[in-house]
Amino acid sequence: MNLEGDLVLFIVAFLLATTRFLGLLLSTPAFVAPAFPMPVRFWLAAVLALAAWPFLSGPLPERALLGWGGIVLAGAGELLVGVALGLLSALPLYAVQVAGRVIGTQMGFGMVNVLDPFSQVQVSLIGQIKFLLALWYFFYWNGHLLLLRALVETFRLVPLGGAGLSLAAEIGTGTWLQELFVLSFRIVLPYFGTLLLADLGLGFVARTVPQMNVFVLGLPLKIILGFFLLIVVLPLTVNVLHGQIEGALETALEGVSLWR
Repeated sequence: MNLEGDLVLFIVAFLLATTRFLGLLLSTPAFVAPAFPMPVRFWLAAVLALAAWPFLSGPLPERALLGWGGIVLAGAGELLVGVALGLLSALPLYAVQVAGRVIGTQMGFGMVNVLDPFSQVQVSLIGQIKFLLALWYFFYWNGHLLLLRALVETFRLVPLGGAGLSLAAEIGTGTWLQELFVLSFRIVLPYFGTLLLADLGLGFVARTVPQMNVFVLGLPLKIILGFFLLIVVLPLTVNVLHGQIEGALETALEGVSLWR
């Protein structure tokens, strides 16, 4: 093959690899902050694709070389692979955010929302606190490096340009939702049990001392108790998250590998 043909293959493969990295940067909560505008994400994806170039082996499939239509379809498949990996691997972060919303509702902060700088939507106050804390530990445990290594591993599981677009392929969304619910329940359970006992105690006080205004007493009491639990249960939450990051990455890789 002549030099011009080799250059065209290199450009096509490089753009496809960049698209896969770009899909990851667009979907994972670790890189979706507004501080990373789209040009920065694109150039970061290009740099990461260039750094991962020695791990890209094998020729491009024929469907990726059938004109512009094949290149566009191959690029869409690469984007979906990156997006799927970013979403599925973020299970611990989403579980913490869901658990924080439930905890905030139990504490009486159900109507208190703040603006999430990552997604630009209104989220629960306690959920945002726990999400930012989990994100900090995610970077502290080098979760972002593990995520990039997992994406490089996808080039072995799903060769460049070989991702299919079949919607019938099951990428483990059912298992992902199940694990999300179980992990959220594990985080919420200490708060829910303690605050439930507090509600029972307030109900007992309301029956035995009718003159006392339980509604005025209960709200600050549950808020103080909730913040106390946030401090006490924090080490347990951190231990639970630490054991879930690698498992979430393995589940994401198993789901992505089904698009071969």
